[in-house]
Amino acid sequence: MKDKKKIIFNSLTYIFLIGFTLISLYPIINVFTISIRPGDKLLSTSLAIIPENASFDAYAALFSDKPFLLWMWNSFLVSAVVTLTGVALASTAGYALSRFEFIGKKLSMLGILTTQMFPATMLLLPMYIMLIKLELINSYFGLIIVYSATALPFCVWQMKGFYDTIPFSLEESARIDGCNRWQAFYKIIFPLAAPALVITALFSFMTAWSEYIVAAQVIQDTNLYTLPLGLKSFESRLGTEWGLYAAASLIVSIPVVTLFIFLSKWLVSGLTLGSVKG
Repeated sequence: MKDKKKIIFNSLTYIFLIGFTLISLYPIINVFTISIRPGDKLLSTSLAIIPENASFDAYAALFSDKPFLLWMWNSFLVSAVVTLTGVALASTAGYALSRFEFIGKKLSMLGILTTQMFPATMLLLPMYIMLIKLELINSYFGLIIVYSATALPFCVWQMKGFYDTIPFSLEESARIDGCNRWQAFYKIIFPLAAPALVITALFSFMTAWSEYIVAAQVIQDTNLYTLPLGLKSFESRLGTEWGLYAAASLIVSIPVVTLFIFLSKWLVSGLTLGSVKG
């Protein structure tokens, strides 16, 4: 009887997972179909995944007729710098908030938490004015500053929370063995914080990779366009190049999916590194 219930439960679980997977894959399959559909057609009466007269001309046009590689390089450059900045600042700031007592600590933590209550669009006007005064409009540096300022509050807060779960006795043992505080941090605490660092890296990268609103205000030079701005250029008053739009959307998602898969494996191994053996 128990085996029968287990079989029924497992069967229902697999059915649910398969159904959920198909629902998740449908938008991706639909976008792929649009990308190979001739004539820049967004809608069709056919339900075939591979339409008649399908071609990969849209993918070829991205690299031959459009500066797609330049857009991708610009986005990768900005995202990489934002990711490195987020990991470096969040890992050290979170450690300071977790381990040290100083004047204004509670006020600082409250300020970090308060910034999460406001959407980035509300901060766009004051940030834009600041960038104008700093003469950073139409530059990568200005874009990086805005993206880093947007991502850091969440990253610092979650890093602080993760450091709180690491026993302070590990650092004391390292100090007894001859390490100074910095050595105890990067040799003992930093490796144990791998899961939180992965989340920080992913969040920082995603903040910069697919953001459009801030980039549209800061960047005007077409040579500095990031991927969201480049994809937006496929849309005009007379029509939209749906084939290019769909093909570019799929290609843009590849680095994100690859990074997530790579860091997910590291996240699992990082969780094992966080164990304390007695």
